[in-house]
Amino acid sequence: MAKSLEKKISLWGWIFVMPSLVFFAIFSFYPILNAIYLSFCKKNLISLKAPVFTGFSNYVKVFSSPDFWNSVRATVVFTVGTFSALVLFSLILSVFLTFRSRGSRLLQTMYYAPAILSSVVAALIWQVIFQPSGIANQAVNFVMHSQGVDMRWLSDTTTLQISTMVVYFWKYIGYFTVLFITGLSKIPSSIYEAATIDGASRGQVFFRITLPLLKPTTLLVSIMSMLQCLKTFSTQYLFTQAGSPVPPINVITLNIYNTALREYNIGRACVMSVLLFIFMILLTVLQLNFSRSDDVAY
Repeated sequence: MAKSLEKKISLWGWIFVMPSLVFFAIFSFYPILNAIYLSFCKKNLISLKAPVFTGFSNYVKVFSSPDFWNSVRATVVFTVGTFSALVLFSLILSVFLTFRSRGSRLLQTMYYAPAILSSVVAALIWQVIFQPSGIANQAVNFVMHSQGVDMRWLSDTTTLQISTMVVYFWKYIGYFTVLFITGLSKIPSSIYEAATIDGASRGQVFFRITLPLLKPTTLLVSIMSMLQCLKTFSTQYLFTQAGSPVPPINVITLNIYNTALREYNIGRACVMSVLLFIFMILLTVLQLNFSRSDDVAY
């Protein structure tokens, strides 16, 4: 009787899970396998001809392309610059908001508000801010006590890269701050009370209690922010459509888009997609192995 009931529960479990599994297989698993297959084929995106298997020729051409390595450089620069700032400042903000008694809810809402915007809207807002007559130039001129100086946010190589980082930082800082606040709220207050009684300073409490107990949350935030940075596309695309030079911010996702939808070379686009997919998996595994430890016990 017990076994038959267990089988019925298991059957109903599969029935409820099956739609999600089918949805995942059609829209996630199949496209991945199809991209891997097409990366070994010559295929024009708008042609009705069947793909022609060419082996590793697409991989050889991609690895020998200066444009691809420039995309790798642009992606690494953007990811390192944005990822490190997001993790560091979201941690600092979360600690500040957690131990602030007044106005913390309002500040959390203000910091989180940009996260609900789409990436396109965020990029358009900052595109206006970075205009020659925008707020960004006015703020720099006010601080530098200069007048009418254009920082060329959307045209100079260095400032253009910084501009894309600023957009992503502004959009996601509140989201990761909330994740850190959630992690901080799980640390029992009795631990801080015991540390205070023992005479620990604020610095000792932060580095010897808060940071070690926040390790699982820090790992989660670091992986999520890194993957988010590697997938960046909307900001770079909109900036280049507005006239910004492509090479400084030609990240891999933008290169994939241009290769597939403008050059119609779906084979090489799939090669770059597969390489980015493998790179993201390897970085995630490395982070997990590097941060592997026993479960945190309070």
